[in-house]
Amino acid sequence: MTTATSDATTVRQEDPAPRRSRPRTGLREGRAAWVLALPFCVLFLVFTVWPVAQSLFMSFTDTRAADLRSPFSVDIVALDNYTRALGDEKFLQAVRNTAYFVVVGVPLTLLLALAAAVALDRGITRFRAFFRLGFYTPVITSIVAVAVVWQFLLQREFGLINTVLGWVGITGPNWLGDPNWAMPALILMAAWRNFGTGMIIFLAGLQAVPWNLHEAAAIDGANAWQRFRYITLPLLKPTMLFVSVTTMIGYLQFFEEPFVMTNGGPLDSTISMSLYTYRQFGFGNYGYAASLSYIIFVVVALVTALQFRALREKG
Repeated sequence: MTTATSDATTVRQEDPAPRRSRPRTGLREGRAAWVLALPFCVLFLVFTVWPVAQSLFMSFTDTRAADLRSPFSVDIVALDNYTRALGDEKFLQAVRNTAYFVVVGVPLTLLLALAAAVALDRGITRFRAFFRLGFYTPVITSIVAVAVVWQFLLQREFGLINTVLGWVGITGPNWLGDPNWAMPALILMAAWRNFGTGMIIFLAGLQAVPWNLHEAAAIDGANAWQRFRYITLPLLKPTMLFVSVTTMIGYLQFFEEPFVMTNGGPLDSTISMSLYTYRQFGFGNYGYAASLSYIIFVVVALVTALQFRALREKG
């Protein structure tokens, strides 16, 4: 008994020592973590935070290309650049074109992505991997290569699309030369090029839907459309939110399509907000271009917030 008591006393006396060492160990680990994170923090501050802050300040000045040699001589114009944008008819035209591109292009892209995902999930059984690769290939293809191919497809005289339309007695329009058809042509190309990303994400969401729910609904007499509408779509709501938000953000900033294929024409019918902002930088209107960039940022943030509000899970 005496030995056991003395051993217990020894253990109790030795317990506080490890406890006192734990804070020191945690402090050392925290210091090591900060040392390892320091290079990234420095790079992030220098190449991300500082340029963003500088561009925000620039949006409140009249900075032009000639002012780069004497950046401290620029004048602060407060909100003049932003009010100028609201009265700039060409920028407002770019806003309308971008809204048209988004309102038509996003639903079309989501519809194509969901249809392809459903087909690959249950409909197509043979060569499934081949079709997945084929549908996703445009996403990883250079936009320049895609644009060149589509320019040949959309040619008025010898383009494949107008040739096929001619086989059924339809005279194809001048896709890229007519202001009424140029934007639909870009939307068609963008939807074809980008639906592969949404397809992959939708396919992952479809494969996560429990199949026993479909079996139970089928036993109760639900047909395929009813099972898709009342079982699949509600369970795909988080996936739909993610795909729609990412697609919307990309389409609000669309730049490559009009830049490569139409240069914003004809008659500014395909000029986008990003392309117009890029041109202002090219003209040397750095302060005005910076304000346009932040207007685009605010628009993207507001639209994203509205999407989260509309599609988020209730409860």
